Amino acid sequence: MAQNDDDITRSTMTKADIVEKVYGKIGFSKKEASELVELVFETLKGVLHKNEKVKISGFGNFVVRGKNERIGRNPQTGEQIKISARRVVTFRPSQVLKAMVNGEDYQHLVGKDEE
Repeated sequence: MAQNDDDITRSTMTKADIVEKVYGKIGFSKKEASELVELVFETLKGVLHKNEKVKISGFGNFVVRGKNERIGRNPQTGEQIKISARRVVTFRPSQVLKAMVNGEDYQHLVGKDEE
């Protein structure tokens, strides 16, 4: 990652970028870092697939919620269409993450459990 971590113009961090961070910070081989990152994401996906909540202190909560079937509209034709029921993953950031993103002091929030 050639850009500064604080560069606000950076729009996307990829899984490969995360692997690079783990590799640089922890000192694992790139293969080990990649396997670790993969394991974390596979674990998160597995928990969400089972309809369980993922709570990461200081970061936020991932929750699967159901959406009922509803009637929608094709924006090009105006025709009504049926949108089937489905499950969606929602993310709710922690107070710490919200404060960090907004450039506010968050040290007093670190370590507090949130719901």
